[in-house]
Amino acid sequence: MAVPEHDNVFAFIPNLIGYARIVLALVAFWFMSTNYAIAGWCYVISALLDAVDGHAARAFNQSTRFGAMLDQLTDRCGTMGLLVTLSYFYPTYMFWFQVSIAIDIACHWMYMQTSCLVGKTSHKTFDVNENFIMRTYYKKDVLTFMCCANELFYVCLYMLHFTYGPLILGCSIFKLLAIAMAPFALLKSLISCLHAYVASIDLVALDVREREAKRQKEVGKKSE
Repeated sequence: MAVPEHDNVFAFIPNLIGYARIVLALVAFWFMSTNYAIAGWCYVISALLDAVDGHAARAFNQSTRFGAMLDQLTDRCGTMGLLVTLSYFYPTYMFWFQVSIAIDIACHWMYMQTSCLVGKTSHKTFDVNENFIMRTYYKKDVLTFMCCANELFYVCLYMLHFTYGPLILGCSIFKLLAIAMAPFALLKSLISCLHAYVASIDLVALDVREREAKRQKEVGKKSE
């Protein structure tokens, strides 16, 4: 069925999905310390809808800067909420959870902000001359896998606080998955740092161009 075109960005289908993700995340936060079943399902569904809103944006031609920002903030805040809980459940590892939060928030915010400043239509847009790792990371299948692996690592740590879950050869499936996904979670954090590096290069280049333009303007005024 065709969806009528309109310009109310707030009511675009991918953005409606984004609002649903926020509600699910809030429900997950509310139950996170008391009911792992409700919290776990709400968090996982909210995370999975991250892929759905992207498909909807492309299918209905409703890709917007507002939607991209909403998606980024929901991702960052959702993961941050889970990591805060993990810091409470595993106080011995609180420092590493704090570092993970700081990297995730700071690096993605800097990259997203810089993408807007340099005039990119999307933070996922790259040309052939740009960073190879970033271009590879933002390929659809690679990005989906890395995000899922990262979330699965933290979700498994969360579940292990309450239950071992199903056993495989006498070992908890949550523990096995956490071990398997840990290298990808670490890799994703390293790539987040690369986001900040790439953004820093672009931002400094923008500063240099603006300073040069200002100097040329001042020289032009003096020569008049």
